[in-house]
Amino acid sequence: MSSNISGLTLFRSLYQPHQAFAELARSEPSTRRVFLSYSLWLLLLPPLFSLIGAANFGWRLGADQPLYMATGDLLTISIGYFLALLFGLFSTAIISRWMAKTYGASASLGRHMALITIVGQPLAVASAAHLFPNVLVNVLVLIPTTIWGMYLLYAGIPIALETPVSYTHLTLPTIYPV
Repeated sequence: MSSNISGLTLFRSLYQPHQAFAELARSEPSTRRVFLSYSLWLLLLPPLFSLIGAANFGWRLGADQPLYMATGDLLTISIGYFLALLFGLFSTAIISRWMAKTYGASASLGRHMALITIVGQPLAVASAAHLFPNVLVNVLVLIPTTIWGMYLLYAGIPIALETPVSYTHLTLPTIYPV
């Protein structure tokens, strides 16, 4: 098994997700490498776009006039946003790794971190909508992007984490007519 994943693997997940997950399954990436090379930069995009958009255009929340805030306040909010995303990434990867034992999946923290990064990547890229901080624009962009991220999550778990087949098929009870 390779210990590295390429940056192209993460970006290929946008247009060839199954091949990207298969490549991830063949590797054992280092948690540090995944975080410093990919996750950190994707985590910086939403707060940065939000800061730039809110500083230049103000937030349009449905009122006539946009809401402007002081630069210091926007910077504080953006740092808090980044810290919340950072906490979400690590806590999700750790919980995913913890649950992997239950389902017989791979327990490599680096692989879980890479999977969470791939799943969150569409949202990080679509956060460019924050450059024009209008609630309607953000909703119209981020809802389909969230749907794509959920697809990546459900398509990627069995492939990337090598979940045994017995856990990937749901058997529903048969309903007998009376």
